[in-house]
Amino acid sequence: MVKIAFKNATKIFGSRPERALALLEDGVSKEDIRKETGCTLALNDVTLGIPKGVVFAVMGLSGSGKSTLVRMINRLITPTRGDVLVDGRSVVSMGAQELREFRRHRVSMVFQSFALFPHMNVLQNVGYGLRIQGLGRAEVTGDAERWIELVGLSGYETAKPDELSGGMEQRVGLARALATDPDILLMDEPFSALDPLIRREMQDQLLDLQKRLKKTIVFITHDFDEALLLGDRIAIMKDGVIVQHGKPATILEKPADDYVSAFVRSLPGRRPAPKRRRKPRPKTSPK
Repeated sequence: MVKIAFKNATKIFGSRPERALALLEDGVSKEDIRKETGCTLALNDVTLGIPKGVVFAVMGLSGSGKSTLVRMINRLITPTRGDVLVDGRSVVSMGAQELREFRRHRVSMVFQSFALFPHMNVLQNVGYGLRIQGLGRAEVTGDAERWIELVGLSGYETAKPDELSGGMEQRVGLARALATDPDILLMDEPFSALDPLIRREMQDQLLDLQKRLKKTIVFITHDFDEALLLGDRIAIMKDGVIVQHGKPATILEKPADDYVSAFVRSLPGRRPAPKRRRKPRPKTSPK
């Protein structure tokens, strides 16, 4: 079952999107569109279905369009052309009230920068979304404490963000996103600022939580190792286009082009072994 669907979604940033779209239709390149109009083509005619209950990893280099893609799901960014549907309902056509309720109850987001409220303690940060939903104080406290325990932060309820490590802050962000029980969790490079060991701990914790929760998670990363570890499905982007998407094994064994092949070759164990230089033979003196 498809949970999230992109239908010919295109996004152009700038003051002359209509002109940029016309040039795009004529086959003009992204760089030439920018030179002529000053507009940036961030997403180019993306059609994609994300199944329900999977971790869908979206990866690519900086500027490939992956953050634009994920922000269309909760309409932090509106497509210039095309549509995004959740459970068959167009997010683009939602009115202000419906969009507000959609963001409160159906989708949550975890950011790379943690985005915690510095004046709130851990309990207050985790319970913030529940309070916005209108739950009473006792219910907010009880639910927030349960999620704090699930992410391994029991005992830190009264701590402020500046008293926590980076990994602990990200656990608070994850608990806050999950506390509202959303259908969809959007994660935009959430672990990239963490040290390698803490990052792996967070990856393992996300996988453990997903086994129990079965959320639809869209996970943005520039790290192919991370995409393979977390993703049930992977999409690889370049210049606003999805170059290849599918199961990790398919991408590993059948990369669509040289761009995807370069990611595959970057994996440990798949890099070509360095050529061994032959030792020069010692010179023998003539008899």
